[in-house]
Amino acid sequence: MSQVDRYKPYKGAAAGWGALIAVTKNWLGSENAFKNIRAMLKTNQNGGFDCPGCAWGESPESGMVKFCENGAKAVNWEATGRHVDPAFFAKYSVSALLEQSDYWLEYQGRLTHPMRYDAATDHYVETSWEEAFALIARHLKQLGSPDQAEFYTSGRASNEAAFLYQLFVRAYGTNNFPDCSNMCHEASAVGMFESIGVGKGTVVFHDLEKADAIFVIGQNPGTNHPRMLEPLREAVKRGAQVVVFNPLKERGLERFQHPQHPLEMLSNGSEPTNTAYFRPALGGDMAAIRGMAKFLLAWEMESLATGGEPVFDRAFIRDQTSGLDEYLRAVEATPWALIEEQSGMALSDIERAARMYAKAKRVIICWAMGLTQHTHSVPTIQEVINLQLLRGNMGREGAGVSPVRGHSNVQGDRTMGINEIPPKWLLDAIETRFAFKVPREEGHNTVTAIKAMEAGRSKVFIALGGNFSQATPDSPRTHAALRNCDLTVQMSTKLNRSHLVIGKDALILPALGRTDIDLQATGPQGITVEDTFSMVHISHGQLRPKSGLMKSEPAIIAGIAAATLGEHPIDWHWVVEDYSRIRNLIADVIPGFKNFNQRLLNPGGFHLGNPVADRQWHTTTQKARFMPNALPEHLVNAAIRSLKDTPDLILQTLRSHDQYNTTLYGLDDRYRGVYGMREVVFANEEDIRRLGFEPGEKVDMISLWDDGRERRVSGFTLIAYDIPKGQAAAYYPETNPLVPLDSYGDRTFTPTSKFIAIKFAKAAQSSVIVSSVA
Repeated sequence: MSQVDRYKPYKGAAAGWGALIAVTKNWLGSENAFKNIRAMLKTNQNGGFDCPGCAWGESPESGMVKFCENGAKAVNWEATGRHVDPAFFAKYSVSALLEQSDYWLEYQGRLTHPMRYDAATDHYVETSWEEAFALIARHLKQLGSPDQAEFYTSGRASNEAAFLYQLFVRAYGTNNFPDCSNMCHEASAVGMFESIGVGKGTVVFHDLEKADAIFVIGQNPGTNHPRMLEPLREAVKRGAQVVVFNPLKERGLERFQHPQHPLEMLSNGSEPTNTAYFRPALGGDMAAIRGMAKFLLAWEMESLATGGEPVFDRAFIRDQTSGLDEYLRAVEATPWALIEEQSGMALSDIERAARMYAKAKRVIICWAMGLTQHTHSVPTIQEVINLQLLRGNMGREGAGVSPVRGHSNVQGDRTMGINEIPPKWLLDAIETRFAFKVPREEGHNTVTAIKAMEAGRSKVFIALGGNFSQATPDSPRTHAALRNCDLTVQMSTKLNRSHLVIGKDALILPALGRTDIDLQATGPQGITVEDTFSMVHISHGQLRPKSGLMKSEPAIIAGIAAATLGEHPIDWHWVVEDYSRIRNLIADVIPGFKNFNQRLLNPGGFHLGNPVADRQWHTTTQKARFMPNALPEHLVNAAIRSLKDTPDLILQTLRSHDQYNTTLYGLDDRYRGVYGMREVVFANEEDIRRLGFEPGEKVDMISLWDDGRERRVSGFTLIAYDIPKGQAAAYYPETNPLVPLDSYGDRTFTPTSKFIAIKFAKAAQSSVIVSSVA
């Protein structure tokens, strides 16, 4: 297939026949098809298992099918009939595996045996669980300080695993919790806590059915959480406004065909998922929202002067908020010219969005990485909340904010205490319940952990799931940091590159997945997760594990803890015999989990509650706070501005439709029309030609950062795409080498993966790894 044939613009609706074909292809390709039918039908069902994909919450309505296309891909990818056993590792050296693509690595199947790296042969060799636990304990005990170890957590870990993990790590003596949250919604948590006293969304699924307007900002639900498309489509059908802010025209945010509605499928009909689509500049969302607030202020002043209908919710502002006057001074002082320049939008479009907002009595604003992976992300999140406070769109039905989470339990991990900056109440509660001292010092996040490993200050790296080496920024630098460790440990379901970017000692510990039956001493166990709406529900695996040597994540953590800590107030092996015992401990420590086990008997689980729903504001003023942040003086970072060179384009990294985080289900991106390749860069055709290239030509991309390092990826095909001039987009993790480790959000350390200044160069030689899946 030629490069030209690999790009065919997609003109259909999201989901529909394409989704059914993709589900069928992945189901048959799992090599476990008949068993996986049962598994898919138990996805997100009462008595079944929670989808291992995204964290989108469940509709309260029942139905036979409660999974989306990408959920089906996640299930079939995990429940594959292929396996990676000692014979596989005997065949392939680590050096040979490093030459394979990320897709090829995960395609090989499920990990089945605990393996230890043998440096003499450059192969992994089988080890026992006892030997693995003893090796970890030996390395941890010989460290000069517990702070020389890093404990990473993936967002797919269960509440039970996350709680035991943070308990063990704090009993060991450190708060070093580099976490996937550091790389995505950290700005949401920081900004929301200061503004309204919580770091989670304030709405539940029911609110989406009551909203008069839903704003979807910096988010691509068609790929990242496709089940969100149905409530958006239903909102448009009932006459609500669905307003999109996204630089790229994403198919899921334009039209949707429900693959579970036969008449809609047979008629080839589809429904719109928006009523207005605005395309701001990368990093320009704060300016656009500030412009909306400035219009609202002008209309409010006019209403005061004429005695007309108020625009602001004056009673709400008076009784429930603080800081309005200072915020309005900041709004008034923001020049329209700066708003227009930074937003990349015409003032007429900003006014149109503001009128849609003002017309609606109940508004929900949702967002994702498009807002949180910038230098000024915290002020941007707070500007969203400022806008909501002006109209009283907090703490009432059909209104609020929803940072839509990514991986299936990333929010639950943080609730369970996976936090490098732990709140005092959590540490006090642990000490009170378990009668041992815990560390109080701030630990390492993802960026500071990489720097500590790079400098040799941290010597052990342990990962509870995930693919740290590929998910993180500045890939060559991160890889070097991991290789600088004395020991790296991966608790994983499938082979990935992090098993190959290793320290002097390395272990692979095969873990049960969400689809697997988890059999412990007292019988089959369920684990719990928390979705983006703060609903907690239980998940029961349905398939027999591929190997009797796989262990659950709680059991692996208990084994490490028992070997490392010895005699201890917690009987680690006893608590994993029955996970209800872990949940009883959670109920003793974490607010909102009283009678945890009993409440799980309710179909669909239970809601943790949210003080904002009752207009309780746990802020410094005990009210919701208007935050008077100024717009950035410049969007381009100061370190870039100091260079003599100027960027050709600003690049954002994103997922393809055949991808979830670093997991690649395939090499297609159907909604963007890309087939069989991933090393592509989307750019406006005028920009491509202005820079002296042609569509279809291969280029190298070089990121601009003033630290003396060259960051380059090679052999990317230019695709002329409907994207605003001055912008480019490409897939991660292939472009993570372009993201400087020191380019992160103010106060968040979140990599600025949505704003990378780049230059194009004629392709030198391709760094693309081409390999079949055979």
